[in-house]
Amino acid sequence: MSNQEPPPGWGRPQPGAEGGPPPRKGNAGKIIGFSCLGAIVLVVLLIVAVALVGRGEGGDPERESPTSPVTQSTARETSASERPQEESGPRGDVKITACEVDSATKWPSAELLVTNRSSKASNYIVQVEFVDASHRRLSEAYATTNGLAPGQESRLTAQGLDQITAEITCRITDVSRFAS
Repeated sequence: MSNQEPPPGWGRPQPGAEGGPPPRKGNAGKIIGFSCLGAIVLVVLLIVAVALVGRGEGGDPERESPTSPVTQSTARETSASERPQEESGPRGDVKITACEVDSATKWPSAELLVTNRSSKASNYIVQVEFVDASHRRLSEAYATTNGLAPGQESRLTAQGLDQITAEITCRITDVSRFAS
């Protein structure tokens, strides 16, 4: 009995024979994963390029106006009738309503009120900087809102991620508005 061959399908398959070892897994998963990653990187680069092109346009009055400071100790919300209307364009659509440093995390934040004063639904990207009493930049943050209808308001938080122990002032440094 020991000299008998095993029945077909038993034992080790011979290389190249039918029923041999299963084929190696392909790299399809890696290819798909890297393709998705590449697409995401491309989208991010396009967004950055659009933001930089928007900054480079000349003759934009709101880009030449001074920053809008609000200090941590004097921040308060203002109603629409109390707000000065001297700023036009996207910059005039954004107001800082609060500026503070979280006592637990020491992260700075700015509460923003965005009011779409344009005639079309719009997307907003707002850049805020946090400075100390000597006007030294300590941190910065961004806030975004999409699809804001004409006349509609949105409350946002621009959250910094640097730990700060000093009293701060929040300033709007840039506002980009795009039709959605």
